[in-house]
Amino acid sequence: MGIKTYKPYTPSRRNMTGLDFSEITVKAPEKSLTENLVKNSGRNNQGKITCRHRGGGSRRKYRIIDFKRNSKDGIPAVVKTIEYDPNRTANIALICYADGEKAYILAPDGLTVGTKLMNGETAEVRVGNCLPLSKVPVGTMVHNVELHQGRGGQLVRAAGNAAQLMAKEGKYATLRLPSGEMRMVPIECRATIGVVGNGEHNLVSIGKAGRTRHMGIRPTVRGSVMNPNDHPHGGGEGKAPVGRPGPCTPWGKPALGYKTRKHKKQSNKLIVRRRNGKGSVSSSAN
Repeated sequence: MGIKTYKPYTPSRRNMTGLDFSEITVKAPEKSLTENLVKNSGRNNQGKITCRHRGGGSRRKYRIIDFKRNSKDGIPAVVKTIEYDPNRTANIALICYADGEKAYILAPDGLTVGTKLMNGETAEVRVGNCLPLSKVPVGTMVHNVELHQGRGGQLVRAAGNAAQLMAKEGKYATLRLPSGEMRMVPIECRATIGVVGNGEHNLVSIGKAGRTRHMGIRPTVRGSVMNPNDHPHGGGEGKAPVGRPGPCTPWGKPALGYKTRKHKKQSNKLIVRRRNGKGSVSSSAN
């Protein structure tokens, strides 16, 4: 999709850009694959806010995405539509299997209406097909990667992202993730061939505060402009520095760069190289 600009008939409109949605073929989603999305405004089951700056926003329907793609192995499917999904940055594709069942999948770059897809070990290495990493050639770009066999894709699902299969050895395949991290994944885990579509998503300039409110994001106030009883960064005459060894959260905990990953996490041994290029997590923790 391309980026469209607007005539600057207001100051906020001058720097605003948006997607032209040229790839989208229909507006209304498939009713049988949608469900109501109940908003919680960042609150947990106790009613306490655990994720701040959430609330409001436009009403949405949740599109049920098939991240597993393991129930229709060997059955061909045809892409019916390419649709917009308000719940994610990537576009989605409606596919219809030969037995009549429909499903939503993430739409990779280059997927068009009428393309034939297949799941399973016998599928060809072609954009949109889903198959185990053991059947994927080294060097192939993949997305929607499973971490545990049968659980469904958990990695590389955002717009424009892709992981590259670097090696296959024994029970594990090595992937280079979009962050630069090199990680081993069980070789029987599934992945979808290709790069996630809608790669221009990160080029969009929001332009005005109202558009972020439509997304359900509320304003964020800097701690340095608060009073000291509201935030550790607050207080002082004029524009004062933090006044601490490092930046803090409103509750005094370290923030912005503080490592929170557990040193003894089970999956540390599967990380070959971290995204900062300093070797594995386990070696850097020792």
